[in-house]
Amino acid sequence: MRVLATICLAVFLPIASPLLAEERLPATITVTGEGRAEAAPDLATISLGVTTQGETAGAAMDANSAALAAVVTRLKAAGIADRDVQTSNLSLNPNWQQNDGTQPPKIAGYVAMNVLTVRVRALDTLGEVLDSAITDGANTLNGISFGLDDPEPAMDKARIEAVQAAKARAELMVGAAGLKLGRVVSITEAGGYMPPMPMPMYRMEADMAKAVPVEGGEVGLTASVTMVFEIKQ
Repeated sequence: MRVLATICLAVFLPIASPLLAEERLPATITVTGEGRAEAAPDLATISLGVTTQGETAGAAMDANSAALAAVVTRLKAAGIADRDVQTSNLSLNPNWQQNDGTQPPKIAGYVAMNVLTVRVRALDTLGEVLDSAITDGANTLNGISFGLDDPEPAMDKARIEAVQAAKARAELMVGAAGLKLGRVVSITEAGGYMPPMPMPMYRMEADMAKAVPVEGGEVGLTASVTMVFEIKQ
């Protein structure tokens, strides 16, 4: 039996060795590259609303609804489409009156707030849109941001730059080690385009409605990719 076991071992070992050699994975390098593209914005998003007070909850809400209806009418008259106006916040809260501490606070009326998110596609009318909304009762401006209606062309430029940056980094590192870069094993994109959110600004009064200066500047888009390359031995 010992002789038979020795013979079997001698037969199977030469067969197993080539299989192990074939299963050995090639050496790889993983790198990350980033790209950035600049583009002129063609879309503005503003967050504005109406805040009203009343002795009762109903009075506060009625006053708010009337003022907001006037704002919406003016926005649509300025060319804003129905699809570009959306209610983003609606609240009704008691207005608590504090005292000297000897008695609990009491309700001294109510505060109603209704906030709209408005997209302006004709940027040359943005100042006019703000003026119109404020004139007709909007007294809260929560923020404004600029973006792209179709960000893909600019994002594609950023992606190309990111891939080129990753490949150049891999070639540099592999070359410094005296080796050569092989084929691409995988490419993974991290994240993507996120529309900018309106940044908080300030409470506005009706007498501030004259000549609201607005500059769009440029929008920067960033792409990031992770690439895995084989290393030639």
